[in-house]
Amino acid sequence: MTLAHPLSIGVIANPSSGRDLRRLFSWGSTFSMAEKINAMLRLLSSAGALGITEAWLMPDTSGLAREVQSRAQQARLRQPVMPEVRLLELALTDSAQDSTRAAALMAERGVRAIAVLGGDGTHRAVARGCGEVPLATLSTGTNNAFPERFDATLAGMAAALVATGRVGEDIGIRRNKRLRVRGQGIDELALVDVAVSRQDATGAGAVDCAQDLQELFVSFCEPGVIGLASIAALLEPTGRDCAHGLHLRMAAGAPCAVQAPLMPGMVAEVGVGRLARLQPGVPVAISATRGTLALDGERSIEIAAHAPLTVTLDGLGPRSIMVEAVLRQAALANRLPLG
Repeated sequence: MTLAHPLSIGVIANPSSGRDLRRLFSWGSTFSMAEKINAMLRLLSSAGALGITEAWLMPDTSGLAREVQSRAQQARLRQPVMPEVRLLELALTDSAQDSTRAAALMAERGVRAIAVLGGDGTHRAVARGCGEVPLATLSTGTNNAFPERFDATLAGMAAALVATGRVGEDIGIRRNKRLRVRGQGIDELALVDVAVSRQDATGAGAVDCAQDLQELFVSFCEPGVIGLASIAALLEPTGRDCAHGLHLRMAAGAPCAVQAPLMPGMVAEVGVGRLARLQPGVPVAISATRGTLALDGERSIEIAAHAPLTVTLDGLGPRSIMVEAVLRQAALANRLPLG
């Protein structure tokens, strides 16, 4: 396979992120197609200004990537630094598999970084295919614990600074933790949390009732997040760079109860009967034999079909670009003597 230009990046945008069912009853913000297009163009323009000459985009049935390519071509007439935008050849399935396969194809083409626009679920899908290619994460979904909250302009700059080698990987890239779920005929991963719900069917996917939670595993939980990981964050904040994670067992009427922001505008009381640290490399058995597992907020595994199940924390998750650290290092390199 012919490799792309060495100074290339990939961009994977989930056209459906930020528009799911939870917005009907949680007053969450929406991310329109127009805003996603503008964000992608901001990212491409800033990356191009810092040396990126080519970008591969994941195609989609909504026409999002095609519109970005068209506008980027128009912008190149007045802004020559805009990268040449190309679309991958990909048979679309309108599922998370598209993001996984697109990430793998981009890695094969030698991209230096992959920018991801989506929520935790989109980033999890990309992580399955990106290999060692670092991710520039952008939050446009409902559950947004894993992606960072920066303007796309800054994410594009950081991706370019790392891709061109002006900021070293030892400063600008983090290796993330992950949760690995294993059972009969299944081997899945989550980047942020795995929740055990009493609900029997995957249905719409979202965990929308705190009373249905039985257990929660988190790889990290930082103050300020919204979603299931916020339950753990209110009890023992655990950073991305901590070696351990957390394991919680829920209990109705427990002496310890937290008011957790499970969705935008939705705060629910959750009783927690047990809190333990989740040590890397140590499998923990899920006690439930019925119900569903939610990976990064989306119910996708029926327990009865795959029991017995275990969850294991490890440090083999995707690599991600630390935007603030990269920009800080770039500022240090540009420092002038005072006076």
